[in-house]
Amino acid sequence: MQKTVNLRNRILGVNRQIPLLDGSLGPYVNLDNAASTPPLVDAVKALDRFLPYYASVHRGTGFKSRLSTVAYDQAHEIIARFVGANPETNTVIFGKNTTEAINKLSYRFPVSPDQVVITTMMEHHSNDLPWRAQAQAVHVAVTPDGRLDEEDFDRKLAQYAGRVALVAVTGASNVTGFLNPVYRLARKAHAAGAKILVDTAQFAPHRRVDMKADDHAEHLDFVTLSGHKMYAPFGTGALIGPREIFLQGAPEYRGGGTIDIVTLDEIYWAGLPDREEAGSPNVVGAVAMAAAAQALMDIGMETIAAHEEHLTAYALEQLAAVPGLKVYGISDPARANEKVGVIPFNLEGVSHFLLAAILGYEGGIGVRSGCFCAHPYVVHLLNLSADEAESWRTNMLAGDKSNMPGMVRMSFGCYNNTADVDRLIEMLHRARRGNYQGDYRLNRKTGEYTPAGYEELLADYFLLEGTQP
Repeated sequence: MQKTVNLRNRILGVNRQIPLLDGSLGPYVNLDNAASTPPLVDAVKALDRFLPYYASVHRGTGFKSRLSTVAYDQAHEIIARFVGANPETNTVIFGKNTTEAINKLSYRFPVSPDQVVITTMMEHHSNDLPWRAQAQAVHVAVTPDGRLDEEDFDRKLAQYAGRVALVAVTGASNVTGFLNPVYRLARKAHAAGAKILVDTAQFAPHRRVDMKADDHAEHLDFVTLSGHKMYAPFGTGALIGPREIFLQGAPEYRGGGTIDIVTLDEIYWAGLPDREEAGSPNVVGAVAMAAAAQALMDIGMETIAAHEEHLTAYALEQLAAVPGLKVYGISDPARANEKVGVIPFNLEGVSHFLLAAILGYEGGIGVRSGCFCAHPYVVHLLNLSADEAESWRTNMLAGDKSNMPGMVRMSFGCYNNTADVDRLIEMLHRARRGNYQGDYRLNRKTGEYTPAGYEELLADYFLLEGTQP
């Protein structure tokens, strides 16, 4: 199988030069794709063709409205195809992002007071906090290196036998990149009489999502995903799941587009997905997300997976040669196939906040630092004692984030290459030796470091006001 692929020419802005602290310009190395990906040229070109015809959808009689309505409906169909959903029995509901999609499901999924939702300790807050608010949430443990503890999953299913309404689990961790055995978990959940939600926000840009047939033992009942993580950062996400669930009861958001008939005494809700997409939808975002999905299917998720596996193995090999650097989760290059291209690490003696700043200001490398909206998981991976965890929580609540625990996270997109990794490794060696230029000052309220005296001329590049021609 092909191990590398060059998709850089399909990414907008990939060769854009950015200013560095020493006054020079350099290429931007984006290793923060787990947060948001840049746009695929395919999605941008689709919008260039569509925007001159953009208009209101549904019930508009003009040509542009008719065209926009068809395009919006097609976007639903394409996303269903992207995740392997049967459109006859499942619906695609567009919203802002995965966070909104999971919150929507938490309101719409029927859970009685005596039932539980099983989630895990490794979840992004977006697949944890909504369930705590709407149900009795039970968290499956993780192993010391951060892998899902499947034995504990089995114990929780047995412990709450007959009471488990839903299993909510990530397809791939946004912190360690671990791939979860979602199809095996689905089989177990269904055998226990529960349904399963898989948060594929971090999974879908890297691996093929296949919900499988509705009657398959490994069917994924619900899937959520975000356009901004799959090369369409135009404000759209999607929730895909059984039509029968969303035809029960009233939607949590009510108003324009959600009804067929309203009198002063009665309400007749519209069909799907209209009743779940209140107000004027983000048609442009849906079109872009569908265009990106088409491009990913055209490239081939297997091709992307093979390329990123090769790149992840290469990165793990190079990181192992940096003295004092610790990788969390999988550090063995031979196990790169067990994860997506997300690698968290720390460098001994250097704050994760400071290291991220050095990489950004002086190396032109975009990474992320902190706890990545997964506080319990990161605290576990860092092996913090109860006293240590309590101390930083107390400081944070007092407005001081300077000692907030965390990591630096590098994360790949389909367009990254070994040169990007080499640039990172070079900068890590420089940071380890203290060979960096800036006099970095700590903002205790945010925990972030910025170089003293550095004036960032953002208006030379883009601002809504003050932009240079």
